Amino acid sequence: MTQANVPAKNTGATVILVPLVAGLLTSLALGVYSVAHDPQFFSVNIPGFASFGAVKSALGTVAFLLAFVQVGSALVMYGKVPITAPSWIGKLHVWSGRLAVLATVPVAVHCLHAFGMATGSSRVLIHSIAGCFLYGVFVTKMLLLLKKGVPGWCLPVFGGLVFTSLVVLWLTSSLWFFQSGKPIF
Repeated sequence: MTQANVPAKNTGATVILVPLVAGLLTSLALGVYSVAHDPQFFSVNIPGFASFGAVKSALGTVAFLLAFVQVGSALVMYGKVPITAPSWIGKLHVWSGRLAVLATVPVAVHCLHAFGMATGSSRVLIHSIAGCFLYGVFVTKMLLLLKKGVPGWCLPVFGGLVFTSLVVLWLTSSLWFFQSGKPIF
């Protein structure tokens, strides 16, 4: 075979390029939508909650707590803690991740549609950017899971970015709501 006919080796950079671009486009699309549309400033009342801010804070806290389950189960699965991984740890990891994302979806839809990209304070701006970032890194991580030949550092890094963005979102919204009792925006 001549040099021109040799297939290119799949390097780490080429394996992560498409998922990374998809994640960046996801974050960008959410950011553009949140800026471009007119906020509707609506709220849905759910029985048992004083306000939709309380609902969002509760769902955000569920996702926040499940994010810690994600980190803990990942550490066990990858042998980073000195215990033997139980057979069910992989299922716990998958389902805690699914439930965490499921908890964030109604919050994200409400925030994007009701408020858009809010810039009223640095806390709110950081929250808005972190929300767009969360779904971008989530898309990247999920697409990396489907690929072969992904460098070993990718899933921990993107999983860590998902975790970090969830923590930032919780700190800038749910914790704020619980401490102040004021609406998030």
